[in-house]
Amino acid sequence: VEIPAEVVAGETNELVERYQKVARIPGFRRGKVPANIIRQRFAEDLKSEMVERLVPKWFRQETEKQGLTPISQPRVSDLHVHEGEPLRFKATFEVLPQIEVSGYQELRPEKPDVSVQDQEVEDALNHLRDQQATFTAVEDRPLQDGDYAQVSFTGTPEGDETTKPVSVDEVMVEIGGTNTVRDFSENLRGAKPGEERKFDVEYPADFADERLAGKNFTYTVNVKGVKQKQLPELNDEFAKQVGDFADLNALRQRIRESLEAEKQHKAEHEAKEKIVEELVKQHEFPVPEALIEQQIDLRLDRGLRALVAQGMTSEHLKKMDFTRLRAGQRESALKEVKVSLILDRIADVEKIEVSDEDVDRELAAVARQSNQPLEQVRARLTRDGALDRIRNRIRHEKTLDYLYRRSA
Repeated sequence: VEIPAEVVAGETNELVERYQKVARIPGFRRGKVPANIIRQRFAEDLKSEMVERLVPKWFRQETEKQGLTPISQPRVSDLHVHEGEPLRFKATFEVLPQIEVSGYQELRPEKPDVSVQDQEVEDALNHLRDQQATFTAVEDRPLQDGDYAQVSFTGTPEGDETTKPVSVDEVMVEIGGTNTVRDFSENLRGAKPGEERKFDVEYPADFADERLAGKNFTYTVNVKGVKQKQLPELNDEFAKQVGDFADLNALRQRIRESLEAEKQHKAEHEAKEKIVEELVKQHEFPVPEALIEQQIDLRLDRGLRALVAQGMTSEHLKKMDFTRLRAGQRESALKEVKVSLILDRIADVEKIEVSDEDVDRELAAVARQSNQPLEQVRARLTRDGALDRIRNRIRHEKTLDYLYRRSA
């Protein structure tokens, strides 16, 4: 970029005049310091301020003239500043890649069967029935299969100082239940209220709870009571108790509709994921580093906000290895940026736009979820610069919806 010598001289003269008004130099009254003295005494300051004023302005003008859209801060080099000559500099910056999208019209992900079978409805109904169960105490009888032991317990890990002990004040354990650890059923069967049982449990490596998987624990269990589960009858009265249903058939119909909606939502989500995967495979282009870094920042910001909301203190945050965290986020951020650029380009080609009404509906939903006035939410998101992100997200969702409907 070259800035004409007369523009440089004019900007410098304006700065000299401003300095003359405020400079305090011994031997001269304020506002009466000669221009040549100002130029001598403040030569470096004048040059620095002139560069700071002119370089950004002429950089913007030049990029606009060439139809370039910088997406990163320019790195200025080869700065040439000499009195009476044009100011010259080079600026290096990233721009969006040229993306030619193709093949997306032919994407046809498989559509799974989303019909709901009668047995699925009955299973869901029985689960609801199980949630409404009551427990009655059993007197003068030891625990047997099908009973529920009302217990408290402590568990101490063996030979593992990194694992914390577990302690539960009160919990119900189904003796012989499919979800009950077998060692608990085996060692509590036959126990009576008031008894204490001590036993070891060796958890398999693939145990569902990762904190316990592959570990050995010694448990001390106190039996407080023996209880039996009482399930309510499946009849019209049950349907009225669990909700506003005229009869049991109405409850079954609602369950069927809910299961169908859940299956449909899952199928649509999976289909869209497959569309995204195919789009990424079909399009190769250089992804700007600046956008990757911005996406890493967003991912880390969301993650840290979640940790703070869960109670993490600033002291813990200071101890985190952010270099490692950033590196761990890079692959996901790269994919997200690539998908975003592809969807942006498809939206351009297909003329998919986001209306103000679309944004207003999203803001209204945010306001309801956060229990805040709509205008307060709008002001906060505008201040945080999040409105553009919301608009972009809506556009991407509309584009994915468009691709999904085409493949239907």
